[in-house]
Amino acid sequence: MDSYTNSFEQERPALVAIAYQMLGERSAAQDLVQDAWEIWNQADKASIEFPVAWLRRVTSRLAIDELRSARKKREVYVGPWLAEPILDDVQTEPEAQFALAKDCELALMWAMERLSEEERSAFILRKVFESDYSELSSLLGKSEASCRKIVSRASSRIADTKLKFNITPEETGLLLEKFSKACASLNHDEVLSLMAPDVVSVSDGGGRVRAALRTLHGADEVTSVLLSVLRKQPLDNAIELAMVNGQPAIVVSGSEQQNMVLTICADDAGRIAWIYIMRNPEKLGF
Repeated sequence: MDSYTNSFEQERPALVAIAYQMLGERSAAQDLVQDAWEIWNQADKASIEFPVAWLRRVTSRLAIDELRSARKKREVYVGPWLAEPILDDVQTEPEAQFALAKDCELALMWAMERLSEEERSAFILRKVFESDYSELSSLLGKSEASCRKIVSRASSRIADTKLKFNITPEETGLLLEKFSKACASLNHDEVLSLMAPDVVSVSDGGGRVRAALRTLHGADEVTSVLLSVLRKQPLDNAIELAMVNGQPAIVVSGSEQQNMVLTICADDAGRIAWIYIMRNPEKLGF
């Protein structure tokens, strides 16, 4: 392996993470990084002073263009669209390339949907990869002062979700355990007591399986719909805890029509503020 190829392969996990966090899909992220490789392979390497910054800039530009196209496709998506989950215990190729991508919580991925393509790219590079503002300036073709405003605006929009993104896996695990027990008992009042008043529940079935066709809002609606669905679930489904995108989650394995990944995110008061339910078979690797 020559030094240029080696440089790319060393940076590949970071490039895959950037692409995944921008697009929310594993296969799309891999395809995009392959496109970045083709551009790198044809570039004049001697003229590239900082290969890492160059590769991240190229990948980010490709991701911005791809996300713009993807948003148009999602306008006809059946029901809410959610990012594809990554089960942390999967280490086989090519999944091992997503080691860095697993650090991006699904709740944060959802919150970033509020951002424009440029805001999302700037936020990811600055907050996740600690890129300096000169790098963002080169990427976006804007002054460093403008880039600071873009990152600040993106941070404010994400903060508006009132989700607690610095919650530890242990804290999430304890809250998820309480939630699981309350749901198993089908105790409406117990489940309701764990919910934030403005809790949001998002289900992605992709039109392939039954799922809520809109985002559910409020503790009463979320609790009522959730318990109604649970009462209809088969009793022989396998239910286990797993780490998904760095946080504990519930994985349900049954037939293709019943498979599901469910995870939560808390607010500052430690109540459930957001529920992620992935049921689309195309986004589940089991």
